[in-house]
Amino acid sequence: MRTPVTIVGAGLGGLVLARVLHVHGIPATVHEAERSPDERAQGGMLDIHAENGQPALEAAGLTTAFRGLVLEGREAMRITRPDGTVLLDVPDEGDGGRPEVQRSELRTLLLDALPAGTVRWGHRVTGVRALGGGRHEVAFADGGTEVTELLVGADGAWSRVRPLLSDAVPRYVGRSFVETWLVDGDTRHPAAAAAAGGGSLMALAPGQGIQAHREKGGTLHAYVSLDRPREWFDGIDFGDAAGARARIAAEFAGWAPELTALITDADTPPVLRPLHTLPVGHRWERTPGVTLVGDAAHLAPPNGEGANLAMQDGAELAQALAAQPDDVESALTRHEEAMVERGAAADGAELHAMMFGDDAPYGLINAFAGAH
Repeated sequence: MRTPVTIVGAGLGGLVLARVLHVHGIPATVHEAERSPDERAQGGMLDIHAENGQPALEAAGLTTAFRGLVLEGREAMRITRPDGTVLLDVPDEGDGGRPEVQRSELRTLLLDALPAGTVRWGHRVTGVRALGGGRHEVAFADGGTEVTELLVGADGAWSRVRPLLSDAVPRYVGRSFVETWLVDGDTRHPAAAAAAGGGSLMALAPGQGIQAHREKGGTLHAYVSLDRPREWFDGIDFGDAAGARARIAAEFAGWAPELTALITDADTPPVLRPLHTLPVGHRWERTPGVTLVGDAAHLAPPNGEGANLAMQDGAELAQALAAQPDDVESALTRHEEAMVERGAAADGAELHAMMFGDDAPYGLINAFAGAH
């Protein structure tokens, strides 16, 4: 197979797909709406799992370079009550099973491993239409178009490619995260830094939580979780950073001040992240010439698996295409069957129920104890 593959979306799934295709000599083009690699922040820490993310990077020939990005000690985990009482404090055992890296650095590693010009920046897709015979026309915001014989939607929750295959639309799960960042935590925010510990923190209660991660350079990256309707969040003016922080912090009245400081003392404006999901086990009829990877196929509430599954999707799709160069449709069928199965097994609902359910934080504590 030497037909170029057209990939929409330069997230981790799309980039791993492009890189593994390149390893096998299959050309690919990645269309990305962002105008440059640095247009927006790429999120925080990722733990890359031994069973999916790491094999994907191995298939991409990037294991050694990936190991150079690992931040030692960040696999440590702490769970507390709202009053700050530590219920579970697990050190980083250094076994490398789920090493932590900065998402932005991992993305840069993948970008640098692609031939120049593979990613077309500023190519925002506005629509896709079928031309018949497995061919599709991709339309861009600048008025340009591209016709392709093999199209892959790696374009996330609100995929422009997915409507070719499925009528499914992401639904709001009733929970949102609000992200905050505290810079140079040990020096400027010592109480919050001490509460966060050396890796990740989860301070949990029914329907809400303050989660944080110690990133590179002492930055504390917090994810404040609240079970509220979208309309409740719509009533907050996030353009007024101080007002938004105060409104969110008010929902945590009575919590330990070193925990609420992760909200009130943030050095950047808070960012709202409403959580959405596709139906568990989302599938579609095999449609010639097009498929999906990552959140475009199996969007779920954050559960530590999303980026890993997206990379696995990309790597395994590329390997399937390389293994069956003369039977692309069989390769796509094999890819989709495996992807749907693993996406259904990692829908995130069970983890969130343990984290934010009626017995939080003890549901998660008990689950962790049972697993060890």
